[in-house]
This record gives sequence, C-alpha cells and structure tokens, in this order.
Amino acid sequence: MAVVWDGRWAVQHNGSMTVWLHWGWALLLNAALIAVASRLPLLTPAGWVHAAVLGTVLWGTLGPPGWLAVVVYLLLGSLVTRLGYGHKQARGLAEARGGRRGPENVWGSAATGALLALLCGVAPAAWSPLLLVGFAASFAAKLADTCGSEIGKRWGRRTVLITTLRPVPPGTEGAISLEGTAASAAGALVMALVCAALGLLRGAGHLEQVLLLVTLVGLVATVIESAIGATLQRRWTWLSNELVNGLQTAIAALLAIGLMALAQPL
Repeated sequence: MAVVWDGRWAVQHNGSMTVWLHWGWALLLNAALIAVASRLPLLTPAGWVHAAVLGTVLWGTLGPPGWLAVVVYLLLGSLVTRLGYGHKQARGLAEARGGRRGPENVWGSAATGALLALLCGVAPAAWSPLLLVGFAASFAAKLADTCGSEIGKRWGRRTVLITTLRPVPPGTEGAISLEGTAASAAGALVMALVCAALGLLRGAGHLEQVLLLVTLVGLVATVIESAIGATLQRRWTWLSNELVNGLQTAIAALLAIGLMALAQPL
C-alpha cells in the first residue's frame, strides 16, 4: 500500500520497503530541484546542499505542504532582503554575500521547524495539530524577523533600542522602528496564511483563531528576539545571529504549542 497522507506523514502499511522508497524519492526529488535552483542567487553552494537536506526531511515527514511552506518562506525572505539592497549596501547595512544565505542561516531559521516535522512523523496522530501550529509559528516568527529587519533598515524613520527606547543607528542589535514592527506583523501574517492555505493548520481549531495565534506569536517572538539582541547578544560574543534566530523560532513554537494546548488539551 502506498504512503497515506492525512496532514502528517503516516506509513501504516507495507513495512520498511515503503519507508525506504518514500525517503529515497524525497532525496532524489530534492537533489534534482536543488541542482536546478542553485543557479538562483539565494544561497551559497554549501547553503544549497544543506537546503537539500532540509527539503528531504520536510518532504519525508510532512510531504509537499510542509516542503512548499518552507520554499515560500525562503523565496519571500530572499525577496525582502533584496528590497532596497543598493541603499542598504551603501550604508553598510546590507546582508553579506549579496544576500545569499549559508548553512548557518538555513539551520538558524529552520532547525526548530525541522525538529517539529520529524516529531510529526513519529508522535501520536493526536499531537500533529499542535506540532504543526508550532511549525507554522516558527517560520512566521522568522519571516517576521526578516521583514522587520530589512524594512526597518531601509525605511525606518526613527530607530530606537527596544530596552531603552533611545535613538540608535539602523542595523543596531535590538533596534526597532515603527515601520519595521509593522513589517514584522505583516510577515508573520503572510506566513500564517501560507501555512493555512497549504492545509498545515487543519484540525488545530477555528482557523481564524489559529491564524491570529500564529501571527501574534510570531510578532511576540520577534520582539523577544530584539530584546535578546539588545541585552544578551551584546554581552556574549559567542551568541551569534544564527543562534539568536534559533532561539527565536524555538520560543515562537513553544509559545504557540503551549497556548494551543491550554485552549484545547490533548
């Protein structure tokens, strides 16, 4: 019997052969797609290799919906990064490598989501809606962070440090602006809508409420990330942007899962 999809990965029959075929197909498909997509100026060569690993995990556990959600996140994040890139580059605020992301960026953004996707593959089916809400929230938070940072650096009129509200130069760790915060909220909402459109939030409760939860959690996690940048990241040099990104996505996922569990216990 073929693999059965019900909003989560579920191989219920035909033993290990079906599992091997399914994961083999996931690997081949992602390798082929990355070979074509690697011509796009989105990731470094090593970044594309790690993206292929991530894509294989996502396709193998959540199928096309989970895979597509992260592809959309990558495309939207890269597009936002390139908005006003020349202006940001002239001011020394642009992302390095022409905006191309490396392996550290891939996993800083997606490690939490990949872990939740793997859990969806092995956890009881009743857990899947909660885990998928956490999955959606982690990427909503990351897209919110990217939108807020990139829009704020380019179009933020008044940038202040989140902990003191004192004016600071754009690009300062922990800096926020009204324009950047609005962009963060929009980014979180867009990612929530993408996940909903792909069916990843099905079964978690009333869709409007789940969308609001994922959006708000994504925005809150972004604010917390700014606070971490303004405090801990300034003191601890080993706390890189990628580690902070990982913390942000984990916070978003845990908040979303916790709030959903309180509202709708397993």
